[in-house]
Amino acid sequence: MCEVYSSTPTERYESTTRSVRLNGFVTSVRLENEFWTILERLCETQGMSVPQFICEIHDEVLARRGEVRNLASLLRVCCARFIENVQCGDQSQSVTPWPATGS
Repeated sequence: MCEVYSSTPTERYESTTRSVRLNGFVTSVRLENEFWTILERLCETQGMSVPQFICEIHDEVLARRGEVRNLASLLRVCCARFIENVQCGDQSQSVTPWPATGS
């Protein structure tokens, strides 16, 4: 069973740090490459860039909760929820097919 997961190319779980401007300040976000790919697909469906999405979700959570305790974790959960929506057939989340393992 684990062969499917253990054979994942290392590039997919290596981390990349990107900078984004939030409320006038530049901050860094470190995520695994797989999550950056999912975020890019999510943003395609929303008609915005990844930095725009990160800024918007940050500001919305800040307004709702008063703080964003862990931005990287929030973004990973956004990715998981996006995948759930796609798998459940939410037509507003239509995307191009996932790349094959090994890509």
